[in-house]
Amino acid sequence: MVNLQEPVETAAKSSDIAQEIYQLITELYPICRSITGDGFRKTLKILQQHIPLSVHEVPTGTEVFDWKVPKEWNIKDAYIKNSQGEKIVDFANSNLHVVNYSIPVHQKISLSELKSHLFTLPDYPDWVPYRTSYYKESWGFCLTHNQFLQLQDEEYEVCIDSSLEPGHLTYGEYFIPGESSEEVLISCHACHPSLCNDNLSGIAIAVFLAKQLSQTANHYSYRFVFIPGTIGSITWLSVNEANVHRIKHGLVLTCLGDAGNFTYKKSRRGNTEIDEIVSYVLKNSDHDYKIIDFFPYGYDERQYCSPGFNLAVGCFMRSPHGSFPEYHTSADNLDFVKPQYLADSFAQCVSILHILDSNQVYVNQKPKCEPQLGKRGLYRSVGGQKDSGLNEMAILWVLNLADGDHTLLDIAQRSGMPFDDIKTAADRLAQTDLLKLIVSD
Repeated sequence: MVNLQEPVETAAKSSDIAQEIYQLITELYPICRSITGDGFRKTLKILQQHIPLSVHEVPTGTEVFDWKVPKEWNIKDAYIKNSQGEKIVDFANSNLHVVNYSIPVHQKISLSELKSHLFTLPDYPDWVPYRTSYYKESWGFCLTHNQFLQLQDEEYEVCIDSSLEPGHLTYGEYFIPGESSEEVLISCHACHPSLCNDNLSGIAIAVFLAKQLSQTANHYSYRFVFIPGTIGSITWLSVNEANVHRIKHGLVLTCLGDAGNFTYKKSRRGNTEIDEIVSYVLKNSDHDYKIIDFFPYGYDERQYCSPGFNLAVGCFMRSPHGSFPEYHTSADNLDFVKPQYLADSFAQCVSILHILDSNQVYVNQKPKCEPQLGKRGLYRSVGGQKDSGLNEMAILWVLNLADGDHTLLDIAQRSGMPFDDIKTAADRLAQTDLLKLIVSD
C-alpha cells in the first residue's frame, strides 16, 4: 500500500499546491452556476481538464424520491435601467445581481413596484446578497444597499433575459477503483455562482485530492461527485440507489478556504470510523477545531444521512455556513479565500484519507506470550536500533492489540503513539509470520 501522506503533505506545504488550488478557483469564479444549466456544465468541463469526470444528465420531470428534477434555467443578460437609459444594476458586472432561477421579464415598472423585487443587506451596505428562487417562479435583483438608497422615484426598465424550460439536471462523477469494492464518497455542491468559500474551495480541493488518489494504490475505491446542492444529492442517491450500499465512508467538503478554525460535523450515527478519524486528525493537528453533532440541516450530508440511507458521511469545513458575514454575499470573493488556508485544508483532507485507507485490522498469529523477535530480524530494532524506522513500543503495542477487534487507529489511540508509527510497525510485522491482515472485502 502506498503511503498517501508523505508526498502530499510535502506538496501541501509548498506554494505550488496553494497556488494551483487558488488558480482553479479563480478560473471558476466568474461562471454563473445554478442547480441546472449551462453554467454548471461549463464548470464540469473545466474540471475535466484536471480529472476525467463522467457527466450525467437527468431529464426534467424525473421523479427522485419525493422530488422531481426541475426545469433547466439559463441566463444571457439582465439589467435595471433608469429613466435616462443608464444601467444602474448590470448582470455583466456580477452574476449575483440576479436572483438565481428568475423567470424572464422585460417591462417598465415604477419604483414602488420594483422594490418588492429587490434584495439588499442593510448591515453590509457595500455587499450584494446571493438569493435564489428555485422552486417558486418569480424574479428579482440583488444590489448593494447603497445602490438601493440612491434609487429615485421614477420609472425603471427591468430586463432578465433568461429561460426556464424542460432540460436536464447535470452532475459530474469520477470513480477511482481500489483493492476493495467498498467506496469512500467525496461530495461537493457545485451550483453556487461566484462564491469562493461556499463552495469553490470544496470543489477545487476535491479535484486535487482526486488527482493525488488517481496516482496511488488505494485500499478503498473512491467516488467523487460534483452535484447541485440538495436536489443533486437526492437525484444521485435515487439514480444510484442499488449501489449505495458500497459507500462505507464519506465526506462533504465545503467552506475550506477562509481563515476560520476547522469544523467537523459528524455523521448521523455519530460514532462511525470517519467520525473517529477526522476527530483524531484534528486533535493531533496544530489547529484549533470544533467537532459538532449531526443536525438535519446544512449541506448534502443531510441527504446521505437521511434515515433511509444512514450513510457514514460527515461534513468537513472551516467556518460553518452562516457563521461568517461574507456567507452568501459578494464578499465571499477571491480576496476572502487565501491560498495558504486552501493548502492547509487540503493537507488535513489528505491526512484523513491516509488514515482511513490504512486503518486495517490484524490478528497476532503468535498470541500466547511475546514472540521471539530476534529470529525474525526484529530484535535489534526493539533493542534500540535508531535507524531502523521502527519504534520498539509500536511493535509491542501492535502485537498486543492485534486481536482481530482493534484497528490500527484503535492501537494508536490506546498507545498514544502516532498513527504512522503504528502502521509502520504493522507493515513490518506483516512481512513475518507474526501478523495476518483481516480482509473485510
